[in-house]
Amino acid sequence: MLYAVVDIETTGGYAAANGIIEIAVFISDGLRVVDEFHTLVNPYYTIPRFIESMTGITNEMVESEKDFKSISDQLYELLHDKVFVAHNVNFDYSFVKHHLQQAGHDLNCKKLCTIRLGRQIIPGLKGYGLAKICNHLGIEIEERHRAKGDAAATVKLFHHLLQNDTNGHVQAMLKSGSKEQFLPPNVPAAEIKKLPSNPGVYYFHDKKGKVIYVGKAKNLKKRVNSHFSNNKPNRQKQEFLKKIYHISYRLTATELMAFILESTEIKKIWPEQNRSQKRFEQAYGMYYFEDNNGYLRLCIEKKRKNLKALYTFNLLAEGYSLLRKVVTGFDLCPKLCFLQSSNIKCQSLLEKKCKGACEQLEPPKKYNKRVLQCIAHLETGLPSFALVDDGLDKDEQSCILVEKGKFYGMGYVPSDAGIHQLEDVKNYLTPYIENDYIRGIIFKYAERFPYKKVNFDLPKSAS
Repeated sequence: MLYAVVDIETTGGYAAANGIIEIAVFISDGLRVVDEFHTLVNPYYTIPRFIESMTGITNEMVESEKDFKSISDQLYELLHDKVFVAHNVNFDYSFVKHHLQQAGHDLNCKKLCTIRLGRQIIPGLKGYGLAKICNHLGIEIEERHRAKGDAAATVKLFHHLLQNDTNGHVQAMLKSGSKEQFLPPNVPAAEIKKLPSNPGVYYFHDKKGKVIYVGKAKNLKKRVNSHFSNNKPNRQKQEFLKKIYHISYRLTATELMAFILESTEIKKIWPEQNRSQKRFEQAYGMYYFEDNNGYLRLCIEKKRKNLKALYTFNLLAEGYSLLRKVVTGFDLCPKLCFLQSSNIKCQSLLEKKCKGACEQLEPPKKYNKRVLQCIAHLETGLPSFALVDDGLDKDEQSCILVEKGKFYGMGYVPSDAGIHQLEDVKNYLTPYIENDYIRGIIFKYAERFPYKKVNFDLPKSAS
């Protein structure tokens, strides 16, 4: 078996928008170097000053060099049938694969990471960066932060690891289906192996243990592995993988509970790598106000932070659908509710369905009484129900509770406890802070699976 030990210097941290300025490849049979390749590369990108100062490679040094495409045929022939080895292999591999792909070559190699191997074969070191591990082993790096110097040191490190691999870690990593080739350099494989195939929420932690990402899953093992199975060359992906050191999780009985827990955890922890739900807010709300003639008017508007909405919606169509229902149900004027243009005659008045508030034929006090009844219905007449499903084990059932149209909380109820009275169910549940996103997914789920829904009739005094 032949190994290609690779090191590169680049203009930045991710392949999609950065170039390679130097590459070195040492071909090893596991005992000695049998071939080597090294060159500076013209990236057609300006080399940032901090890269110049770190590597010593300047724009002037590369401007007369060949570009990557010019060396791509030779490089592909050198790499394609070898095991690709590097210190933090997914970084180097993502750059080389991306730029070879741009040049018309599809590189697919097995990979070995000397950071991950170092953790397995030489456990207990304070750090596994190239300088630290080489210093521990007495390996000299002749030109630090230059591709040839770092690659030559990585070869010596790799040979040492091969010779001391008494437990077969290298062969285990190279086995078909091994996750070791795809994992970020700092994530222990044991934490991946212990993940269950159940629904739940997973947490990615940084070096200090801080949660940087929260995700939900129908299958925790499958979902977490999916983060690492594609090595996209964009900055977000590369920075994300670099920061992950540990993984923890919490089981839930159902995928819906995982959705809810994820949302509440994101709002509570505010992880730096979560973006979508940080920004999520229902876009529209139903509001009411009194006009100059004393009539209370309902309207659908973009959600306003300083006003309390009677109801909120993600889609404008949802808002108007509910507004039409209450206009019909409480004999309100569609024109005063902005369902008809103010420039035309009220269609409902012509059809004798409107009582004339739009023409001031009905006194405000009489019309407003019905509007207030409508508002009371929206505030207190919303449904109370539970969604009941399987529990974490056969002795319990999961329960998600909605009270008066708002998410109350969730938890687990003993299988022999009947779910009949709302107050009794609450004793088993953990209350959660509600938000529009959670309420939306619960109501959609209830519509999709009505047989899992248990309705509660509230006492008249509470309705």
